[in-house]
Amino acid sequence: MSAHSILLIRHGQTEWSAAGKHTSHTDVPLTGTGERQAHAAGRTYAVLHGGGPPALVLSSPRLRAEHTARLAGIDVDETTEDLAEWDYGEYEGTTTEHIHRTVPEWTLWTDGAPGGETPAQVAARGDRVLDRARAALTDGDVVLIGHGHFNRVLIARWLGLDAALGEGFRVDPASISVLGYDRGAPQIRHLNVPPT
Repeated sequence: MSAHSILLIRHGQTEWSAAGKHTSHTDVPLTGTGERQAHAAGRTYAVLHGGGPPALVLSSPRLRAEHTARLAGIDVDETTEDLAEWDYGEYEGTTTEHIHRTVPEWTLWTDGAPGGETPAQVAARGDRVLDRARAALTDGDVVLIGHGHFNRVLIARWLGLDAALGEGFRVDPASISVLGYDRGAPQIRHLNVPPT
């Protein structure tokens, strides 16, 4: 197994993320705080990655992810819809609190979103991303710049867990989580490291 790592970087704060609104396909820009977080994430990235150029850098095509990469000083090789946030469908732009007024037992992690993605669909997309990352790890670190819920799915799937167990991982704006191997077993090397 490779000694290299997969670094998951969440985009910086947006107005919607600060308000707890579900944001998938809507292109919401970074706030001033989000821009400062993205700059700081670049410093954290410099400490956490293994040195040398990464083998592969992929980003979600959403502007908030691409802008975070630019401000962090990370050159993106390719944008891919496979790294987009969980599709919230009819719940786009709403908060969990608002949804619970009409559907009190709803949880994204087990129910998915009406008109959006199911947990099985988002897990399959996560597996595609991780397959691609694993293939590149022999040549160096892999950097994936994306979103909160989807990064949590990636962490769960890296460990071989059901996507719904991603609910148990916290991923704050502009934080970095690092995935790798220990004696051939997938592990979380760092989780939710804040930008410094």
